[in-house]
Amino acid sequence: MFNMKDMMQQAQQMQFKLAEMQEKFKDIYVSGEAGGGLVKVEMSCAGKIKTLDIDPSLLKAEEKETTEDLILAAINNAGKAKDARIEKETEAMMGGMNLPPGMKLPF
Repeated sequence: MFNMKDMMQQAQQMQFKLAEMQEKFKDIYVSGEAGGGLVKVEMSCAGKIKTLDIDPSLLKAEEKETTEDLILAAINNAGKAKDARIEKETEAMMGGMNLPPGMKLPF
């Protein structure tokens, strides 16, 4: 039977957990790389880039375009790793909330 009080409590609990998760994501880091490790990026799950490492062999004027492409690829790879980690952490934190199957969080 539909119980509005239970639903409101669950919504409040979810809101608290989402805020808790967002704070936690500031301290979880993932990495991405490109060019076989010539460019490496470390990024928080909040989307802040912490480090960028470029192999010295790419720091030549004639390698400028390649270096730029590899930097973008490494950032995009770190972004994909971030998204996967967020999904994993979200599922773990929301596991006991009896949400409908397939419901994606955060909204």
